[in-house]
Amino acid sequence: MKFINFAIVKFSAFLVLGILTAHYLPSNSFFLSYLFIILAIVAGLWFWAKKQLVQQPYFGIAVYLCFFAIGYFTYQMQLPEFQPNHYSHFISENKADLVQLKINQSLKPDKFYLKYFATITAINNNPAAGKILLNISKKSIKQSFSPDEILLVYAPITEIQKPLNPHQFDYSKYMKSLGVYGQLRLSSSPILKTQKASKTLMGIAQNIRAHIITKFQNTNLKTDERAIIQALVLGEKKDIDKNLYNEYAAAGAVHILAVSGLHVGILYIILAFLFKPFVRWKYGVFFQATFIVILLWGFALLSGLSPSVTRAVTMFSFFAIAKLFDREINSINTLFLSFFTLLIINPLWLFQVGFQLSYLAVFFIVWLQPLFYKVGYSKYWIVRKTWGIVSVTICAQIGVLPLSLYYFHQFPGLFLLTNIVVLPFLTILMCGGILIVLLASFDSLPNWFADSYNFLIEGLNGFIHWIAVQDEFLFKEIHFSILKVLGTYLLIIAIALLLKKMNYHRLVISLLAISVLISIYIYDEFRYSGNQFLIFQKSKQTLIAYKNGKHLTVFKSDSISNTSETYPLKSYKIAVNTNSYSEKKIPGFFKYNNKNVLVLDSLGVFPNATNVNTILLISSPKINLNRLIDSLKPVQIIADGSNYYSYVKRWEKTCKLKKLPFRHTAKQGAFPIE
Repeated sequence: MKFINFAIVKFSAFLVLGILTAHYLPSNSFFLSYLFIILAIVAGLWFWAKKQLVQQPYFGIAVYLCFFAIGYFTYQMQLPEFQPNHYSHFISENKADLVQLKINQSLKPDKFYLKYFATITAINNNPAAGKILLNISKKSIKQSFSPDEILLVYAPITEIQKPLNPHQFDYSKYMKSLGVYGQLRLSSSPILKTQKASKTLMGIAQNIRAHIITKFQNTNLKTDERAIIQALVLGEKKDIDKNLYNEYAAAGAVHILAVSGLHVGILYIILAFLFKPFVRWKYGVFFQATFIVILLWGFALLSGLSPSVTRAVTMFSFFAIAKLFDREINSINTLFLSFFTLLIINPLWLFQVGFQLSYLAVFFIVWLQPLFYKVGYSKYWIVRKTWGIVSVTICAQIGVLPLSLYYFHQFPGLFLLTNIVVLPFLTILMCGGILIVLLASFDSLPNWFADSYNFLIEGLNGFIHWIAVQDEFLFKEIHFSILKVLGTYLLIIAIALLLKKMNYHRLVISLLAISVLISIYIYDEFRYSGNQFLIFQKSKQTLIAYKNGKHLTVFKSDSISNTSETYPLKSYKIAVNTNSYSEKKIPGFFKYNNKNVLVLDSLGVFPNATNVNTILLISSPKINLNRLIDSLKPVQIIADGSNYYSYVKRWEKTCKLKKLPFRHTAKQGAFPIE
């Protein structure tokens, strides 16, 4: 292995530590002043260290603190409170504002809204900045908007709602990782004015992509096949059928639908082959590297500059530049250099799942694949190539498995078979897809070529479907906490180091890692062994869950079967580590932790009970709440999502007059009975 420059690895580690500290332990003060102080100390120590014969550790410590401070500072710069022009400082609470914004990117629409990312340029005629999520009702407007269009609207800017049930996907948190801290909903509010703005590179790239997709619709490409090629070559996934996408996920091949390092690597090989004749000319290497880098970044722009693509293109750009200067290339150095560079540019990428999985997969391929390849080396060419694909797949899967289990809670058992078939197939599809994009753009795509591509994609989709329906090989609903993720990575690294070089110290470290992971599993079993009584929020339905150890009992108002596989119970079951489940009809009376819970449904009949702690109102009961409170003297009132809003408002007003705590799950989220 070529020399690894551990300095860039250490600098990256302290940069990440600074970003994480700023994220989890934020400071109200701006860190820039501290950064300047540390830089001054580093400069002073550097001049002092130059004159010393025996070097002291102070300079090194100061340098690491400097990179820690840079990480902290760059993260702070992304936060609205440290951006004087951010729109959050100008908006009026619960009031509409005159907002001027510029469309950045169109997103996948839902049933009711067209969705866009936009940048705010002014609020109430005051200059402003910041990204926002724009939702435009399909009923209010029929037209769609293109990147770089400017809109003038009069509407309130609101926060993106947090999940109302525990352990659900937090869309607001995901949006914040993209730098989006608010949203506009335009349903009845008119768009006052639209105009074209000056063109940007991103806008031009997206308009070109939209133009190519429009051209595709006039070809012989079928709907599913067209969606696959859009994902493979253009990074456009919003037209992929949901069932087809789920099949790719179940087969362990979803990574080929998201343009990533794999696709960029194939493109790099294609471009290096095409521009190989340049090296024969004087300065040909320079032109070769320049054209490859420009085309790679052009591809990244066209595919939307996703974190995985940006990471891969940055890394391959460093490869091309190093080759230009005839420098030895070490993959780990290049990987960490691209990692360091991208986090300096945008530290929020660290919290995106795609970014994390992408770097982990490449790191473990680079680090472990030589070891695996050596084990299965053969003198036969076909065996070597097959084992090369297998070893790369295994190393990538080892790298992403703990984090994948944490985020997605499933493991495709046939991932190895899938990748052995799909990876060679992908190279053919990428080459053909690029050619189809070029031909379709100029209305020159022959029907026979489109039909041939249809046939190839149909074959791939058929294979993926066959893998996906092998349910016995898809392990789902796996509970995996963040502690298990850390413990598993510790064990993987310890065993990998032991296999690379066996000695006593590494054996001890491996045994300690096994002990740590076992302790984490025991701790998790203990942590989730308690009881919980929870009233969920679900529109037009009542869901009450009682968790007793590892058994979950759900009380519900309807007769729909298999509620455990639907929102919001599925993710809750996995998160609290239950292994058995049952359903019952909602009784009129509960007792939990010596507290009595009375349930009133649409009939509104209540007993002459005493010591009622909580009253749960469901299905809009027609009751006199004043009389009910005076009669039963409850401690609190809860209304779930099955009630009419007009009823809830009346109950809330009554409880306010009675100075009695009132909770509406549709506004405040699921409520646990303590």
